[in-house]
Amino acid sequence: MNKQKVLLLALAGITSLISSCGSSNNGELIGVQDRKPWYQTEPEGMVFVPQGVLQAGQSDQDVMFNLNSPARTVSVKAFYMDDTEISNNEYRQFVYWVRDSLAHKMLDHVTEDAYGKERIDWKQKIDYNSAETQQELAALYVPESEQTNGYPELDAAKLNYKYKFYDFAGAAKRENFGKPRVNFTKDVSLNIYPDTLVWVRDFSFSYNDPQTQHYFAHPAYDEYPVVGVSWDQANAFCNWRTQLINGYRTNKGQPENPPYRLPTEWEFEYAARGGRNSSPYPWGGPYIRNDKGCFLANFKPGRGNYSDDGGLYTVKVRSYEPNDFGLYNMSGNVAEWTTTAYDEAIYNTVHDLNPDYKYSAKAEENKVMKRKVVRGGSWKDIGFMLQNSTRTYEYQDTSKSYIGFRCAMDFLGRSLEDFK
Repeated sequence: MNKQKVLLLALAGITSLISSCGSSNNGELIGVQDRKPWYQTEPEGMVFVPQGVLQAGQSDQDVMFNLNSPARTVSVKAFYMDDTEISNNEYRQFVYWVRDSLAHKMLDHVTEDAYGKERIDWKQKIDYNSAETQQELAALYVPESEQTNGYPELDAAKLNYKYKFYDFAGAAKRENFGKPRVNFTKDVSLNIYPDTLVWVRDFSFSYNDPQTQHYFAHPAYDEYPVVGVSWDQANAFCNWRTQLINGYRTNKGQPENPPYRLPTEWEFEYAARGGRNSSPYPWGGPYIRNDKGCFLANFKPGRGNYSDDGGLYTVKVRSYEPNDFGLYNMSGNVAEWTTTAYDEAIYNTVHDLNPDYKYSAKAEENKVMKRKVVRGGSWKDIGFMLQNSTRTYEYQDTSKSYIGFRCAMDFLGRSLEDFK
C-alpha cells in the first residue's frame, strides 16, 4: 500500500471519529445532549411575582416635598419573593450556622473533599452544655470576668461570616475589558449578630430595655421580624442562604438555583402593589382602615398612639391580610432594605427595563455614598410612609429597630407556564 493511500485512510478515520463523538447527530446542529433538565420549583417560603409593567412613582400628594419619586413606567421581569419579612428564628439559623462552623473548626471536626479542600464534618455533634466542650471553645465565649449571669455566654462579637462576590458592574465597564477576574472578586468579612442595642439607641428617654434583652433571644419573638440588621448583614444572609440550598442541590445532583438577594426598589414597589398599579397601598383603595374600621397594617396611627393597630412595636410576620400576590406586610411592621443605592435623581436616569442602581461603596468613602433605599414604612412611622411609592434611605453599615428585610430570587423563564 503506497503512502498516499495510507494518508487518505488515516484522514477518513479521523473524520469518522470526529463525526461520531458524543452521539450520532448526522452532522446536524442539535446542541449539547444529555444536559440535566431544569425545572424551577417555588423556593420554600416564597411566592411567584409575574413579569409586568409598573407605574412607579408618587400616587398621592408629596407631603415630604422631596420630589424623589416622579411618575415613571418601567417593566419588571418575573421573580420570587419571600412572602414575609425574615423572622428572628430564620435569622437565628444563620447565626447558629456561623457559631457551629467556628466551633467545628476549633474542635477539628474537618475532612477533605474530592478536590483536597478542607470541609466541615457536619455529622459531628457539639454539646454546648458540656463543661469540657465549653473549655475547648473558651475563645467563643465572653470572658468569665465579663459574664453578667454567672453562666457561659456566647461572645456575639466573634460571630464573623466570610464570603466572596463578583462585581459584575465593575467588570462590565469598557475600560476593564480583559482585566483579570481577581480584580472584580470582592472579599467580605463581617459580624452577623443583630445589634440588639438599637432598641435603646433609636429612642431617647424611652424604656425599651426589655426589647434589647429579649427581642432576638427569647422564643416569644421567634415569628417576629428580625431588626438591628444592617444592609451589609442582610446581604451576607442572602449569600449564606444561597450556599445552603445549592450545597443541598449539588449533593443531590441537581442544577444550582439562582442566588438569593435583596429585591431592587422597583421590584419591591411592583410586588407591594400586587397588580394594583394605581393604588397607594398594597391592599388597594386609598384608606388604611377596612370597612369595619380596623387598621390594615402596623404603623403609628396617631400622635403617640402606637397600639391602636394592634401592635405597640412589631407584630408577627404573618399578621394582617396579604396582598394580591400573597405577600404579607409590604407596608408597615418593619421597613425593608433593598439592593438599590439611593440617589434623589435616579428616577430620571435608570433604564425602563428592570431598572436598578447599584453602588459598592468602600469603607473610606463619604457616608453619602453608602445610602441604600428603604421601602415599606414601619411600626413607628406615620401613614404616608406606608404608601407604595414612598422611598427613603439609611446607611448600609447602620442598623435600626424598625428596619428588616426579605429575600428575592430571579426566575429563569418567562412564566410558570414554561415549566408545565
